[in-house]
Amino acid sequence: MTLPPFPFRLGTTSYIVPDDILPNVRFLADQAQDIELVLFEVDDGTNNLPSAETVAEMQALAAAHNLSYTVHLPLDLRLGAEEDLRHPSLVKAERVIERTRALAPFAYVLHLDGREERSQTDPQVLARWQQNSIRALRQAAAWAGDPALLAVENLEGYPLDFWEPIFDQIPVSRCVDIGHLWLDGRDPLTYLQRALPTTRVIHLHGIGTRDHQSLRHADPAALDAVLAALLRADYRGVLTLEIFGEEDFHTSLQALNASRQRLAAGGDLWAKA
Repeated sequence: MTLPPFPFRLGTTSYIVPDDILPNVRFLADQAQDIELVLFEVDDGTNNLPSAETVAEMQALAAAHNLSYTVHLPLDLRLGAEEDLRHPSLVKAERVIERTRALAPFAYVLHLDGREERSQTDPQVLARWQQNSIRALRQAAAWAGDPALLAVENLEGYPLDFWEPIFDQIPVSRCVDIGHLWLDGRDPLTYLQRALPTTRVIHLHGIGTRDHQSLRHADPAALDAVLAALLRADYRGVLTLEIFGEEDFHTSLQALNASRQRLAAGGDLWAKA
């Protein structure tokens, strides 16, 4: 399917066909502008961390097809006990960043582990979590080369302002996951208005029997509202269809294209360009 013309880079995950990362990159090279490398397991032994040879071929495919890559770090980033900078999440982040650096990723998408703190009302506990998160991000930024390459993702089940003190203190970017906002019953437009100036990546997926399904499950009016907001803001980052399957990928493209056509038919000139 021909990609709809958008000002942002339109991509999807490295798990569209049931195969390893490299076959997926080959499959998607002419169908996407960005590929999110989903690296779930990067320990010694069996893992899906690309080899140096695979990275070299991915570099060649990116050059030949004008592809970019985003990389999803495998664990929620945090410090260990007593602010240990060798916490497993940081060890794995360093390994992933080192292995993928040659791909010049557009962003490293990550979660901050605040599951125990998200419902806290004690300001001292929250302040400690925030400072530890900032230390972890500074360490990861040193490996990545620029804090702006780190895109912190909003998660379902968290207060919307939970990460704001982090963004106020370190110049990392955001990854706005629209699907997570929909899953929580939130209106993403208010969040986007605040977040877009520092947003590097957007995740978009439908909510069916679970999340991360085709956009054919998205309410057309809600999808139109999100797309209109991105077009009006002239968003130039990456929009990732964060789904996992060939049918979901193609039907998501169809839904996104249909949304654009509805907006254009409604007289919005910026949707016709």
